[in-house]
Amino acid sequence: MLTYNRPDLHNWGIAISKYSIQNVVASANLGTELDLNVLALNLNGAEYEPQAFPGLIFRLKEPKTATLLFHSGKLVCTGAKTLEQVKLAIETVVKSVKEAGVTITGTPTYEVQNIVASSDLGQPIDLTSVVISLGLERVEYEPEVFPGLVYRMSDPKVVFLLFGSGRLVCTGARKPHDVEVSVDKLTEELRAADLLH
Repeated sequence: MLTYNRPDLHNWGIAISKYSIQNVVASANLGTELDLNVLALNLNGAEYEPQAFPGLIFRLKEPKTATLLFHSGKLVCTGAKTLEQVKLAIETVVKSVKEAGVTITGTPTYEVQNIVASSDLGQPIDLTSVVISLGLERVEYEPEVFPGLVYRMSDPKVVFLLFGSGRLVCTGARKPHDVEVSVDKLTEELRAADLLH
């Protein structure tokens, strides 16, 4: 798990000190069609059940990831905690697919689709007051259905799940920097509304 410490926030009296990236989802294209039946036989640890799911699931132990491979040659890598792990996982998958007899020309580039991170504001939050402060047009809160509040931030474009305990999940970022900026921005908005001390 990659943890980012934010000692500078303590200078403002903000309780938040770190956030952790939980999952980086990235996609790539191998540039060639794949025979998933052949790959399922030749890739150690591959799972392929086309009647249940159209993609082949290829799990790596190091880095601990799961890559979905599709007939079109597209792949989606999930479970990485860092961009370095994404790169290593995709390189390992490409090497394994080549060793299984597939011709891949060039080096596939990957694109991050989503980063999921978690953090803790360090104190309980009154979610009903958050709804009033952040505005109904950007917030969904139905405690009888789900205990968390959903907050859609427009810049950076991310979605937060905020819980009364002060814990939060940030999803939708494409760069770690966007996580940092959005967590800082949310913290500032809550402090400005006198909801964080």
